[in-house]
Amino acid sequence: MESIDSSPVPPIVDRETWLRERDALLPREKAHTREGDAIAAARRRLPMTEIKPVKLAGERGLTSLLDIFEGRDQLVVYKHMWHLGKPYEEQCEGCTISIWNFHNAVYLEERGITFAVFCEGPFEEIAPYREFMGYTHPWYSTYGVDEPAFADSGAIACYLRQGDRVFLTYETTGRGVEAIMGSLKLLDMTAYGRQEVWEDSPEGWPQDATYSFWRRDGRPTAQWTRPQATPVQDAQASHCH
Repeated sequence: MESIDSSPVPPIVDRETWLRERDALLPREKAHTREGDAIAAARRRLPMTEIKPVKLAGERGLTSLLDIFEGRDQLVVYKHMWHLGKPYEEQCEGCTISIWNFHNAVYLEERGITFAVFCEGPFEEIAPYREFMGYTHPWYSTYGVDEPAFADSGAIACYLRQGDRVFLTYETTGRGVEAIMGSLKLLDMTAYGRQEVWEDSPEGWPQDATYSFWRRDGRPTAQWTRPQATPVQDAQASHCH
């Protein structure tokens, strides 16, 4: 392997060789895409389960589950973890990177789908955090709500409305939520990947502890892009007066 600036890099070849190597990988990528299509087809054939008609606290006060659909027939929700009573910098970096990667739901809306965030914290705690982060999606609190369909956090759930009844059609957690995390998919396309120790990379590739770049200097990384990010305590104090 030839090195540039003492950094480990992929082998350097002429363009013809590069095209040949690239084309050799393409059938595997296409097979992966087709398998994804097949899984999505199976997902569309899953049964659904009914959810009781609860109300969640949001910007408009207590809001019925039907009203959260905002007149559309489908609802996609990211279920956000919340560390009760903790400051902004101690909130979940995994949920932060998930939501930060998805700012605009206009294309979902064009297909009759509303996007919202259900957070397990009380609304009086999560509302200032949403404002601090600059999130534009509607947030609702599931705090104290007795409904098993809202129990898990760090998950994506899909709901379907039929008249005045609401059904859960799909849910995924763990690495399934990477569907919303476009940054990770782009990193997967780069020479060094996500640069995490679990990855199968060539010897000498830069690798750090898993998830370490999700948090910088003790804070979820996206918080540092906010104008009021430093110090966070001052930003929180301003919401208390």
